[in-house]
Amino acid sequence: MQEKVAPRNKKRSILALSLVFGPALFLIFIATRGCDHRFKVLADYGLVKTPTFSVYNHLGKQTKSLNDYQDQVVIINTIQTTCPYDCGLAFFPLTQNLYKDLRTNKRKKLKQVRMLSIVVDSLGNPVTEAALLDIQAMLRSKVEGYDPELWQLVSGDPKDFYNLSNNGEKLIVKDKKYFGGVSYNELILLLDKRNHLRMVINGHTEGMIRKMKEHLALLMKQYDKERAQKSR
Repeated sequence: MQEKVAPRNKKRSILALSLVFGPALFLIFIATRGCDHRFKVLADYGLVKTPTFSVYNHLGKQTKSLNDYQDQVVIINTIQTTCPYDCGLAFFPLTQNLYKDLRTNKRKKLKQVRMLSIVVDSLGNPVTEAALLDIQAMLRSKVEGYDPELWQLVSGDPKDFYNLSNNGEKLIVKDKKYFGGVSYNELILLLDKRNHLRMVINGHTEGMIRKMKEHLALLMKQYDKERAQKSR
């Protein structure tokens, strides 16, 4: 009898994880494998393609695509015009943990990492340029050492970035359990230097923001290992 109960309990655990972290495909992977780092290489979920979009950086407004970020590791998320106090992501852990690590290491081990935040309203819809510039002003006032080259704001449709699927599972989910009713208001994507998706987390809690930081470090270690092998 015990042999029959164990598989059933395992299935219940997986279902519970999917309900907590959803969408299931990517985030069950984190819950079951990503915490202990017993694997050597992050899974590769394939190429992320987007049309061109407007990015606001230290040079002002520019038209770009993800191809312009080849050879850079890219962190993609959304930021609502209701931030910093009402956000889909845990805003202060994002700034004081993940972004601070990028900023303090931008000339060292993380110099090839950029964070792109798609500015949206509370429901996840694209906003006007004026609203985006208001968010940029907010970041300058609220975030220590805000660097618009390192943390770039994007004007565009977030669905262009999050319209991803694998094995029938979609990353964009509409459900009232998410901030603003859409999953991408809470999700952070990690793209490698070839614009391939390597990790997705729900960044609504400080703990998961820390997990993204750990997975970023793991990806960078992979590149360090590859460089070491090439130099032999």
